[in-house]
Amino acid sequence: MTEPTFDDVLAARERVYQVIRPTGLLRHPLLAELAGFDLYVKHENHNPTGAFKVRGGLNLIGSLPEAERASGVMTASTGNHGQSVAFAGRRFGIACTIVVPQNNNPEKNRAMQALGATLIEHGRDFDEAREYCEQLAGTRGLRYVHSANEPLLIAGVGTYALEVFDDLPHIDVVFVPVGGGSGAAGLGIVRSALHRRTRIIGVQAAGADTFTRSWRTGTRVAATRVDTIAEGVATRTTFDLTFDILQRELDDIVTLSEDELMESVRVAVRTTHNLAEAAGAAPVMAALKVKESLRNRTVVAVMSGGNLDSRLLSRLFCYGIDKEKR
Repeated sequence: MTEPTFDDVLAARERVYQVIRPTGLLRHPLLAELAGFDLYVKHENHNPTGAFKVRGGLNLIGSLPEAERASGVMTASTGNHGQSVAFAGRRFGIACTIVVPQNNNPEKNRAMQALGATLIEHGRDFDEAREYCEQLAGTRGLRYVHSANEPLLIAGVGTYALEVFDDLPHIDVVFVPVGGGSGAAGLGIVRSALHRRTRIIGVQAAGADTFTRSWRTGTRVAATRVDTIAEGVATRTTFDLTFDILQRELDDIVTLSEDELMESVRVAVRTTHNLAEAAGAAPVMAALKVKESLRNRTVVAVMSGGNLDSRLLSRLFCYGIDKEKR
């Protein structure tokens, strides 16, 4: 499997911009005041599917040869990756089947179906859904689209990084969530190609920290379960392509507890007036968690997605109100 290059990201930009526009990189005064340093938010939650993944879907699906287009594609997802593939499938007239875990976010399920995808529910989490999808795609003769081990997908999502460095050339640190790792990998490829000295810090949930433990030791491990509300980073394994890239490109990792992840959503609403899912809000909270080390720095937090389950939203804010009363 060949790693994507900076030239691949530049080529992807032409495909991606035929459909979507660059997202904003904004400095929110309330958030900067809370942080005590210049903290900007890259609003990937403003994309058509509410997440950065749409960029990768458009680039990969738009590049498929005719034979694979005719047979259709299949992927596994908890929602954002699936929406990206379904969105691109509808755009290019390609049939799309998505395997989701049982008890998946129902709103993400409906969003994928509204984009024309056929859904199959299987497994207790993303990784069980993925393993089943890989078997099924081979049986059905469909083009399997992995959520991370796809060079064209990484190149596509890397287009957001081009926008970040175009809009704000002098950046000290970028915080980016890490699940499968495509968003962080794309960012690293662009940072290094532009010869920037920006530090890239990944963000994970403490209850789904397989990548963190693997990256820190250099020995890849797998977990038997994950326990986090941040479904966008709830993976039990690492993936070959993104792990190899991030071993080289990532500078550090911050992990967040479940309380910190819940608070990240509330902070995003209060200080940016944006609704972010826990994985998308996590970089903001990670920056605040280590803010003493960021004084006088220019920092970017990638708000990767905004597709929060409304049931969880109610729970988060009811809990927050009760906590404030106490």
